[in-house]
Amino acid sequence: MAGLVVAGLAATPASAEHDCNVPLADWQPREALQKKLEAEGWTVLSIRSDDGCYKVRATNPQGARMKAKFDPARLERVPDRDDD
Repeated sequence: MAGLVVAGLAATPASAEHDCNVPLADWQPREALQKKLEAEGWTVLSIRSDDGCYKVRATNPQGARMKAKFDPARLERVPDRDDD
């Protein structure tokens, strides 16, 4: 039984990786993220803020629809809960 409790606690930090904890003063503008993604071949449909992250709806260079989360300071992709 103790092993289950330890396993449950070990999983907690991993879920924190999915949230962005960036002070608003450190956020880059949405336009910077859009420009970065368009340079990578994405077609950005929308960018909104949610859970402290930027959430993007776009199509990738192959034309597939994408939903992705980005850190608003580093503009790097954040793993989604579904990516685990």
